[in-house]
Amino acid sequence: MYTNVVSKTLPQLRFSVVIPCYNEENYLGDTLASLKQQEFDGTFEIIVVDNNCSDSSSAIAKMYGARIVTEKRPGVCWARQAGTKAALGEIIVSTDADTVFTPCWLAKLDKAFKRNENYTAVGGPCIYRSGPFWGKAYPKILFGAVYGYSKLFGHPFYITATNIAFKKSSWKGYDVNTPQGGDELSLLRQLKKEGKVAFIINNPVYTSARRLSRGLVYNIFVTLFYYYLCGYYVDRIFKRTVIGPAPAYRFAIDEETPIKNLPLRNRVSMASSKAND
Repeated sequence: MYTNVVSKTLPQLRFSVVIPCYNEENYLGDTLASLKQQEFDGTFEIIVVDNNCSDSSSAIAKMYGARIVTEKRPGVCWARQAGTKAALGEIIVSTDADTVFTPCWLAKLDKAFKRNENYTAVGGPCIYRSGPFWGKAYPKILFGAVYGYSKLFGHPFYITATNIAFKKSSWKGYDVNTPQGGDELSLLRQLKKEGKVAFIINNPVYTSARRLSRGLVYNIFVTLFYYYLCGYYVDRIFKRTVIGPAPAYRFAIDEETPIKNLPLRNRVSMASSKAND
């Protein structure tokens, strides 16, 4: 049951879905539309964090009844930090503004937490909606390895901030000094100290393949090794942002593969009619 939270006097919600947003008008409507289609009996709120948007993202969020939190400090970790602090849910669900979900996504997360009260977090895979062949193979290899490692050692070696839910009571804050990886690697380290982190392979989310547009070599050597791995560990060592995040991708890919029963076009002119469906 989606609820538009307006007062902290309301009973605590089951989930708070936190979505950082910087100029995502081409995608945000689809993200929010798929959240409104969730087949989940519990209560949840949707928080969109306006991280200095200059487009129509905030207007689209309002059309869908999301709660808007403003964070002026640029960066996804600052945005997730602000949204999580403002959240009223027992469990925080971290995702992105260019991602869509199957109708049972939240229900599967809820079932996993209820099945094991020792779970402090539950993660899942992320699949690209389109893109080159290697982009389709990459998440299968990565998350297949994450799942296998988790089955062997009892916890994953990696989580994606696009699909991770964690108990707010176990959260100590994001590492805002590591903007590339602080919402994944640092968060995972923190959550493992608080309890069991589970990974369920059959609850994926579907995200835009625009990140793959610069090719395989760029994504391996620049995005992964330089910005992500080097950036994370260098920033962590110096305890401040040295390398910084990879450049943002803000163009739309028209040939995104639709997910069954989920609308995919979300231009501003269509957002109002969708929000009222």
